[in-house]
Parts: sequence; structure tokens; C-alpha cells
Amino acid sequence: MKVLFAGGGTAGHINPALAVAGYLREKEPDAQILYVGAKGGMEERLVPAAGFSFRGITVAGFQRKLNWNNVKRNAAAAVHVFTASREARRIIREFQPDLCIGTGGYVAGPVIREAIKMKIPSLIHEQNAFPGVTNKMLSKHADRTMLAVADAQKYLAPSARCVLTGNPVRQEVIRADREGARKKLKLDGRPVILSFGGSLGARTINEAVAGLLTASAKTGRFQHIHGYGQWGKWFPGLLKEKGIDLHKHPEFDVREYIGDMPDCLAAADLVICRAGAITLSELQAQGRASILIPSPNVAENHQYHNAMAMVNRGAAAILEEKDLTPETLCRKVDELFASPETIRKIGENAKNMAITDANARIYKIMKEVLAEHY
Repeated sequence: MKVLFAGGGTAGHINPALAVAGYLREKEPDAQILYVGAKGGMEERLVPAAGFSFRGITVAGFQRKLNWNNVKRNAAAAVHVFTASREARRIIREFQPDLCIGTGGYVAGPVIREAIKMKIPSLIHEQNAFPGVTNKMLSKHADRTMLAVADAQKYLAPSARCVLTGNPVRQEVIRADREGARKKLKLDGRPVILSFGGSLGARTINEAVAGLLTASAKTGRFQHIHGYGQWGKWFPGLLKEKGIDLHKHPEFDVREYIGDMPDCLAAADLVICRAGAITLSELQAQGRASILIPSPNVAENHQYHNAMAMVNRGAAAILEEKDLTPETLCRKVDELFASPETIRKIGENAKNMAITDANARIYKIMKEVLAEHY
């Protein structure tokens, strides 16, 4: 089987493709896999590092905020629409895939659109509760539109052939267990809060968490793991200004990057984080209660829709960034821990949303669609 994947721009589009490609390689070691992404995008680095062939095309997304710089960028992006389609067609002709899979991002548009024109079986995968522009467009003609969240279907054309698959979740996350993780992390019996704002960090989350740690330092009630991110290197200094000496607080594990996320998630009682699609799928897989702080700086405010898909099912609490302060965060945390039953129930509801066999579901659909065409 020859399969071409296309998607990129953010890890949220790249990692699902890599997870499915990895699963396919396990099931069919002879399968030939090619990943098409944007030249200069993070996929150019991540895909070869994962052991897959990569071809780049020149493509750019359109800027929604209108100013003179963005007008110039959009003019260049408009030109790339045509050149990218030509490059995509050439790569498809050379590779001759049996199946093409798009996982979103502007790079998937020209590739999957050309595949559909060339009558090659094509699937798309939408990670978010509110579909992106590219997938909305492609869903009208793709053989299947695979959804991580059922809520996304109402935003797609009636002609879209939708099927619920969930987001691929790392096996390490699914398998991590609470007791083993707490032992590894040297945690005691007190409640554990895990907080992070992504690998780069988020200033508003860091500032609010600094207030939460300051309050917690006075009582010693919580253990806390916090990842402040690449752009948050000032965070330890802020804690020092607030009178917190981390050497005197072994219950605080403050670091730039959380490299052992499966263990940290398994050990946590409450998670404070953004509402990216893969993060939410991991919270569900572990059945963790959370306070979600959707990023307002993403396309079509899709993180808010992701968060609300959980909040509406009693599977998370939400605190929008416009309302986020150290005081509001402290209040929300106190409110949740006032009733251990509340924390337990939220985690249970999150677990009920989990789809932990997404790779197997997607693989099954791949085989079904191939059988329909060949």
C-alpha cells in the first residue's frame, strides 16, 4: 500500500498524521509512506525525525487581520495557491499513492484537492470541535471525513461523509497509571495540580499560576507541577519576587518543559491548560479533571469550541483568558477542591468521552475506502 499524508503548520496537524503513519507501518511493514508538508514548516523537521519520507511544497496561509503587511502576505499566498497545486500534482504523479490522507492546515488544501481531482481515494481528519477552513472545503468531496469530536459535524456540509474516530493518542498516555506515576515523581498523598501553557508557554497562564503558587505556598495544601515554556524563562524570577524560594518548597516542581507528560497527567488530580485538540484527547484518555483556558489567538477560536464540547458534558471547567487573573484562578481551584466528588465526577465524565482506539478506527476506514475503489 502506498499512502500519502498531507498536513502541517502546527503540531496539532502533524502529530495525528505521524501517529497514523506509525500505526500503518506496524500493521503493514511494507507500506510506502510519503508526507507532504510546507517548506520551512515544523513538519520539515518532525517528519524525517520520525523516520518518514518528506516532500515540501511552497504554500502560505491567508492572514485574517487586515493591515498593509498582511495584504502583501495575502497577495503572495494567492500566488502560492496556484504554484502549490502544480507542485502537489507533480508529487502525486511521481509517488502514485493508493490513498491520500489530509490532517488539516493550509498545506493539506492543495494536496488533497489535487488528489480528489485525480480520482485518488482521499480521507481527511479533523482534530477540533470546530472544523478548520481547509477541512470544511475538502469535506464536501473527500471519501470520508474523520472526526475527533462529534460536535464538528454540524459545521460541515450535509454531503460530508462523517465518521467518528477520535484523535490518535500516544500509547504512553493511555498506559500510564496513577500510583506508578506518583512513585516516579516522588509525590505524597496531597492533591496534585498540573499546569502548562504549551511548549512555548503562555504569559497569562504563567502570571495566574504564579498567584496560585503564592497562595499555595502559605498552606502547603497542594503539590504542583508547572511547565512555564520556552518564552517563560522569567517565571522563576517572578516567583522569587513574590517571596517563593523553590528550594524551600519541594512540593513545587517548576520547569521549562514537561518531557514526561504521560506520568504527570496520570499523577494529577487537576490539570490547568489550553484547549488544544490533542491535549484534550489526552485528558480524556487519562480521565483527568481540568480547568481549560482556551487560547484566543487561534483560527476561528477553535479552542473555545473544543473546551465547550467538554464543558457541556460536565467533563471540564472553563476560565476564559479575558477573565483570567491570579484571583479568579485561585477561586476556581478552591471551588473545585471544595468537593472531592466534583473533581472525581468531572474526571469520570472526561473518561467517558475518551476514544483510545483512534488509530485502529482510522486504519479500518483506510481499508474500507480502498476496498470501495479497487
